[in-house]
Amino acid sequence: MANERIILGIDPGTTIMGFGLIRVVNKKMEFLQMNELLLQKYSDPYTKLKLIFERTISLIDTHHPDEIAIEAPFYGKNVQSMLKLGRAQGVAMAAGLSREIPITEYLPKKIKMAITGNGNASKEQVAKMLQSTLGLKSLPKNLDSTDGLAAAVCHFYQAGRVDVGKSYSGWGAFVKQNSQPMPKGGAKHSLQVHLGKNKN
Repeated sequence: MANERIILGIDPGTTIMGFGLIRVVNKKMEFLQMNELLLQKYSDPYTKLKLIFERTISLIDTHHPDEIAIEAPFYGKNVQSMLKLGRAQGVAMAAGLSREIPITEYLPKKIKMAITGNGNASKEQVAKMLQSTLGLKSLPKNLDSTDGLAAAVCHFYQAGRVDVGKSYSGWGAFVKQNSQPMPKGGAKHSLQVHLGKNKN
């Protein structure tokens, strides 16, 4: 029987959330789908987070991915943008964790390096390499969906390697890895959710 698994890749965002799916059969990958969730028309940030959660759940229930690869927010100068991205990532992760699907985070540079061999590659270069690798007939106007697809392909390339990024096998594992003792005199434990944190 063929060894088959489906990987969902997500590029979280509060303006556009990109996502892509690949199927891996006996160590060969094939393209399934890529698309994006457009959020520009919604002004309320909480509505956006609700829609990200619902779309992620819908993707999981429709395609039944075995694993989720998600792009981690990069550290920039704009703290507000990082906070928004961190929230978007956290909501998408919560959706996957609620379905007990293993999640792995990858820094943008790690994804670019895996796809193109250059950690500073442009979105266009990543998209063109994916088009060539997966035999895509055309590329979308917005490249957020190819960024989501790139996360899935990066995860496929990293299979079998020890250092693949920060991984969570389920909600319990997420809580355990992100809990830290409080200082003496405080509560026993505090859940510190590092939504934008990852290994270099």
